[in-house]
Amino acid sequence: MSAPTEPHDSLFAGAAPPTDFVFDQQVARVFPDMLRRSVPGWPELLRLLGLVAARVSVPGRPIYDLGCSLGATSASLLARLPQARIVAVDNAPAMLDGLRARLAEPVAAGRVRPVCADIVDVPVSDAGLIVLNLTLQFVPPAARQDLLRRLRAGLVPGGALLLVEKVIFPDAATDALMDGLHQDFKRGQGYSALEIARKRAALEAVLVPEDIETHEERLRAAGFTRIERWFQCLNFVGWLARG
Repeated sequence: MSAPTEPHDSLFAGAAPPTDFVFDQQVARVFPDMLRRSVPGWPELLRLLGLVAARVSVPGRPIYDLGCSLGATSASLLARLPQARIVAVDNAPAMLDGLRARLAEPVAAGRVRPVCADIVDVPVSDAGLIVLNLTLQFVPPAARQDLLRRLRAGLVPGGALLLVEKVIFPDAATDALMDGLHQDFKRGQGYSALEIARKRAALEAVLVPEDIETHEERLRAAGFTRIERWFQCLNFVGWLARG
């Protein structure tokens, strides 16, 4: 018997698509398919997050998955660190409901603790690892530096931050090339030009990407002294920050 397939993302294909992107029940229902078809390298990115986490997290200390959505990142971490204790934070109740359903066993065992809160407010302390997987881009830019400073202060000695973001490029030609390739990728995954344009418009006010240098300068200003890029697929980049 074949495994059940995830619901297909057609949110922006109908006659009356959403006008603003909100992490509600509609989005939660199709989110796995949306990520797989929208983020180049998504399956490999998830696998690598677990791989890197297993090498750099501090044993015995909690891991924070900030902006955890349905728990795909937490699941990857648990696959490599089955005894890890994860604090999974998201401000969207529909996403946390999905996480509880998908990770019912580790939630029941206390290995994953779902927390409904805004990541700019949730206390972070004694952390051996903090993960922001496509999360910081949804935080207002003016609040990003203070958030990273607070997260740096919440890490134990030897702890690390894993940050993954969609980026833009200062050079207009490079940015146009990468953006065009990203649109080509989504078309290759079955999205129509209309769906791509509608989703872009819906995200414009809530997802604010920045360039690589801005991210790295901000990490340094937050107190991280060792910053390595460990992932890039088109205009999506991952960093490991330690200090």
